Amino acid sequence: MHTFTTHSVTCSRLSFSWQDGTPLLQDFDLTVGPGRTGLIGLNGTGKSTLLKLIAGELRPASGSVKVTGEVGYLPQNLALETGRRVDETLGIAATRAALHAIEAGDASEEHFTAVGDDWDVEERARATLDQLGLGHVGLDRTVGEVSGGESVLLRLAALLLARPGVLLLDEPTNNLDRQARRRLYEAVAGWTGVLVVVSHDRELLAHVDQIADLRGGEVVWYGGNLEAYEEAVAIEQEAAERRVRAAETDVRRQKRELDEAQTKLARRAGYGKKMQAQKREPKIVMGNRKRSAQESAGKHRILHEQRLEHAKERLDEAAERVRNDAEIRVELPFTAVPRGRQVLTLREAGLRHGARVTLDVHGPDRIALVGRNGAGKSTLLRTVAGEIPPVDGEVRTHVPMRYLPQRLDVLDDALSIVENVAQLAPDATNQQIRSRLAKFLFRRERADQIVGTLSGGERFRATLAAVMLASPAPQLLLLDEPTNNLDLASVRQLRAALEGYEGALVVASHDVAFLREIGITRWLGLQDGELVEVDPDTL
Repeated sequence: MHTFTTHSVTCSRLSFSWQDGTPLLQDFDLTVGPGRTGLIGLNGTGKSTLLKLIAGELRPASGSVKVTGEVGYLPQNLALETGRRVDETLGIAATRAALHAIEAGDASEEHFTAVGDDWDVEERARATLDQLGLGHVGLDRTVGEVSGGESVLLRLAALLLARPGVLLLDEPTNNLDRQARRRLYEAVAGWTGVLVVVSHDRELLAHVDQIADLRGGEVVWYGGNLEAYEEAVAIEQEAAERRVRAAETDVRRQKRELDEAQTKLARRAGYGKKMQAQKREPKIVMGNRKRSAQESAGKHRILHEQRLEHAKERLDEAAERVRNDAEIRVELPFTAVPRGRQVLTLREAGLRHGARVTLDVHGPDRIALVGRNGAGKSTLLRTVAGEIPPVDGEVRTHVPMRYLPQRLDVLDDALSIVENVAQLAPDATNQQIRSRLAKFLFRRERADQIVGTLSGGERFRATLAAVMLASPAPQLLLLDEPTNNLDLASVRQLRAALEGYEGALVVASHDVAFLREIGITRWLGLQDGELVEVDPDTL
């Protein structure tokens, strides 16, 4: 076991820009010591990029990253070679082969060197797999035989076996079902080295010791888990808003005092002119009086103007402390479906993985597809979307339909956001598209960003915009794990967008909290090849 104090991550004056020259991090400093850190922040602030820089997968333009201890990294988009054996993926194939050779009577020195002190490697590997719910996965099986969620756990098992001093996890609960998520939570809760996790999963972030909030190229630290962070931010925001109100009051007072001072000075000037016209005092006396009054008036005016300027500066400073995290605002009247209208019909539809489904969806139903990894939820959505033909039976949509897959490959990476939406809504003018994209927080030049340069959360938002702004407007929306790759703010934005959607909705997700928030009306699960009603309280 690594000693608790030897591992750390230090980023010094780190700078990184995208290929087009857009700066992401400039003179960035960060120090992370032992303990579990939740790294959060808005879309595009650089969370995933920062983990890649720490892991050595990206090189900074300037500055340095110093890591004390071995690094284990679980990326957001995991791609394991499907032909590799499980023991190869776990990194124990060579040690295991040497062990088997020794057990078979081959006493070559090279085998003993390969084993070293790791004589219990198979037992540890099986115990780790069992800890993560992968006890049924044999070490000689191939990665292609396990589900997407199991492959994530398999990679995590490899990291746990390697016992790195620094563990980096980027959205690790993506594609994990409820049971797998619980096992991941337990693994995180028991971690004793340095752990940095990027996640939108509220339950996972309940297990961290501190929150690092990446905003505007800087990290602000908060002790405790996500709940403690949210409480602290709420108190900060309340105080910041009080300061803004006080500063606004001060600005109004200073403006009023400046107006009053200018009115008094104008009256004095008028009185002086009147005296001069009546020539009641010698000319030299009146001249001196006028000069003195003008100097006094100038100083008085400057004093009040300075006070007003300082008051405005204090207001700006106070306003900067107030978070103004924009939310999606979407009104899509053309998506409305009359209540009771048939939207989707499945009659004894045979799916590729063996299930047989009968289902009627009416407007404006909101259906959740829940259940274990590999049960066939994505296959069902892809069949309804027309990506996979049914083996037999009937699959029929009765209204305009759009599908948002997990892969987010709806958009062309080489085109801008505006150009992508234009392809799906050919009748809309450029101005109409830009006006609609602004509601999805892509305003002005942001709408011209090339899709290939977007962060995971931004890409999702752009894909959601393209799908929901398509022509004709979708009255049936299919979403597959929509909260994957999204930060907390993006999940709120998605929820806001779906609140403005009036069509029928079918969502496959393991995020039960999110499903409850979007007003699901029917909970369905694929069990033993059939679609059955599920009690959400049992999930």
